Amino acid sequence: MTRKISRRSFVRTAGAAGAGVWIAGRQQGYGQEKSPNAKVAMGCIGVGGRGAGNVDGVKGETIVALCDPDEQRLQEQAKKYPNAKTYVDYRKMLEECKEIQAVTVATPDHHHAPAAAMAVKQGIHCYVEKPMTHSIYEARVLTELAAKHKVHTQMGNQGHSSGSRRRLVEFLQQGGIGKVTEVHAWTNRPIWPQAIDRPAKAMDAPAHLHWDIWLGPAPERPYHKAYAPFAWRGWWDFGTGALGDMACHIMDAAFWGLDLKYPTAVEAEGAPLHPESGPAWMTVKLDFPARGEKPALKYVWYDGKKKNDEGKETPNMPPAELARGIKLNNNGNVIVGDKGTVVVLDEQTGNWKAVIDGKTLDKSELKIEKTLPDSPGHHEEWIRAIKGGPRALGEWSYSGPFTETVLIGIVAFRANKGKLAWDGQNMKAPGCPEADPFIKREYRKGWTL
Repeated sequence: MTRKISRRSFVRTAGAAGAGVWIAGRQQGYGQEKSPNAKVAMGCIGVGGRGAGNVDGVKGETIVALCDPDEQRLQEQAKKYPNAKTYVDYRKMLEECKEIQAVTVATPDHHHAPAAAMAVKQGIHCYVEKPMTHSIYEARVLTELAAKHKVHTQMGNQGHSSGSRRRLVEFLQQGGIGKVTEVHAWTNRPIWPQAIDRPAKAMDAPAHLHWDIWLGPAPERPYHKAYAPFAWRGWWDFGTGALGDMACHIMDAAFWGLDLKYPTAVEAEGAPLHPESGPAWMTVKLDFPARGEKPALKYVWYDGKKKNDEGKETPNMPPAELARGIKLNNNGNVIVGDKGTVVVLDEQTGNWKAVIDGKTLDKSELKIEKTLPDSPGHHEEWIRAIKGGPRALGEWSYSGPFTETVLIGIVAFRANKGKLAWDGQNMKAPGCPEADPFIKREYRKGWTL
């Protein structure tokens, strides 16, 4: 018979040797319950949309609590898990439901860090959807909290656990295209409204939506359907635009495979620059320093659509010739080395090809030494780590610095000061105090990190 174990016993065994613990140049993994079939008591924060996918991803464990300020979404999930306690406010859930050992967080971006920080401070393991946080400062805080409290973590960029992504990372790490000096990544998003003003007239919030809780740490404003339930990504108070939505997927392979961390400079352009919402298009240029024998690198991000001289919208994408004759799709990468080029054709499937000596080769035709473990599945990799197995490769020690690097593009764009020097270690744009409010934001009263 499966036995539930208390959060206290999980935390108490942290640091103990467990079967299957993987040690690779870092501290030993944390403890494992005696029964390998023990169920983890899960709380799920945000249970509609992507949150519903996370509930489904952990359904093999014991779901003890569900939370969402939209009671319609909450009750839909409660029907599937009638033994779970339900909450509209995660602060109350985390205070009252002491059975919880791990949580998933799939809220709008502005709630990611407050929810995750509160959980981690209680020793609760935490999975957070991408982007990990709404601001650079929040990403740093969560990374440090996870290390301090010795919890297992994961960011929800599912491709990080795919076999295709891991083979590409290995190929880059093994010098498959030589020394890489430039990377180009793009998306066709936003597919929601951006570059717009705040609605002039307020609307009554639906009876099933706890609007004040949905607003959370964001500045107070009246409800409007332009914000919830879907289009929040385009509003700076709640989301991080196309860059925050997609770059944690699309930029991942090169960031991981080329051993990148903090850029030394960033430049962002786009239109229009708007105080309330993201731009219709944006291009971000990141300068990375040399890393050992790896040369300095320029990483360029493109999103949205531009208007040409005739007023026609065209995708904001890298020059087609960079892809060496391979047709580019809506989302992807071109990674340029001195011995060849990699083109990621489809971010969703992970399909990629290499062009070497004028020949286009599928990954199955390349010699790649397997050095990274296969994943049992994105959620399962995190759950396995909680139970004493190998660490999740998307844990916050990796995803935190990665998220910081993604979000620096938004800081540069909103500061509107041209090319910025960036001191990643200290989270500062030297000589540009205009960037500070976008690096660390203020919370509304009643909400803390």
